[in-house]
Amino acid sequence: MNKYESIIIINPNLTEEAIKALETRFTGLINENGKVESVENMGKKKLAYQIKKNTEGYYMLFNFEAKPDSIVELERNYRITDDILKFITIRKED
Repeated sequence: MNKYESIIIINPNLTEEAIKALETRFTGLINENGKVESVENMGKKKLAYQIKKNTEGYYMLFNFEAKPDSIVELERNYRITDDILKFITIRKED
């Protein structure tokens, strides 16, 4: 298993409960084929440019271990979730 880091930007109009639900959903998805090491809610930040007519977004950072083929499924779920504005997943060097 490889180590990964994934940052997602969430719609700023969501409630705290909805953000917590997204965190729980993606943590569960990662834990199916890997292991979450840490989740950091970085809070609401101003975006460098507008994304889907939003100038702010909630940033959330996931550090985890997973098999390489599970990343495709994770990113597919990011894409189909309307409340995710942007995301990036990178493999961390050992």
